[in-house]
Amino acid sequence: MDAQTLIAKRITQEIGPGMLVNLGIGIPMLVANYMPAGMRVYFHSENGLVGTGALPEEGMAQRFLTDAAGQPVSALPGAATFDSAISFGLIRGGHIDVTVLGGLQVDEGGHLANWMIPGKMVPGMGGAMDLVTGSRRVIVAMQHTAKGQSKIVKHCSLPLTSARPVDLVVTELAVISFPGGRATLLETAPGVSVQDVLAATAATLVVPDQVPPMKIEGATS
Repeated sequence: MDAQTLIAKRITQEIGPGMLVNLGIGIPMLVANYMPAGMRVYFHSENGLVGTGALPEEGMAQRFLTDAAGQPVSALPGAATFDSAISFGLIRGGHIDVTVLGGLQVDEGGHLANWMIPGKMVPGMGGAMDLVTGSRRVIVAMQHTAKGQSKIVKHCSLPLTSARPVDLVVTELAVISFPGGRATLLETAPGVSVQDVLAATAATLVVPDQVPPMKIEGATS
């Protein structure tokens, strides 16, 4: 199983029936593909849509039905469209149960940097700042390292997205939470040891006495 699929499948376990969930660009968008059959979840896109489903099958994409990144999405029966003012009212009003975003860095206190790399062209900050600040629960979906460097760091060197820390980080190696502002290892990926996670992580991790493996359908231990 590839890293992105593993991350997306693990995150589905954090989502329950009836939740209003925002999925960010990249790995987070894959979460909709792996939700349990029959579970009714209301996926939200900040450009003005509630009720998105899995990625459309080939040939079924609609030019005017896209996510916030302009990528095609499907709409489930009962989906609603509205303007961005209402969409951000949902976010800023605290109505989003869970937001799942990508990340460039997360520090050991749970602070996220995901919107800008200084010196690089930035098309726009999007809704990340509002989502991290306004959502009830924030989950980061990202790969553990980039070009051999840990993305889970002691202190973010990139601009922070929000002063509010995130609740959970899911990578292809581990699940990490931040109780009391301390990065804590909750689970390891199938076939990954605690030592593997520690070796790939620049931040200081709290490691409980027992760290269970992720339970992912189709993953080998």
